[in-house]
Amino acid sequence: MARAFTVEDHHAEEVLEHLAEHEGLQHVRARRRADLLTLESGPRDDIVPHTRFRRVGVHKWQIEMPLRGGDWDRTPMRGQLLAVLDAVITQFPWMLAPPD
Repeated sequence: MARAFTVEDHHAEEVLEHLAEHEGLQHVRARRRADLLTLESGPRDDIVPHTRFRRVGVHKWQIEMPLRGGDWDRTPMRGQLLAVLDAVITQFPWMLAPPD
């Protein structure tokens, strides 16, 4: 059976610190649950999912993007946490744009 990797508090803190270094991303917050670290914004009763990272190894994360209807699409992009976060920031900046 495959080992489950859990997201820890320090992972969310590391992501928020990294996001704070980038202009225009102050609206994004991080939420962790089991092996998922989700970046979202908006009011708590109307959350806008931006992207999420699935922990698939000790130091390996996979990018997932939201689809219409609440489902998620796993991308083939994997790497260390800050590397995949930077990939989203630079290659998919619209995924982190503030909601209209």
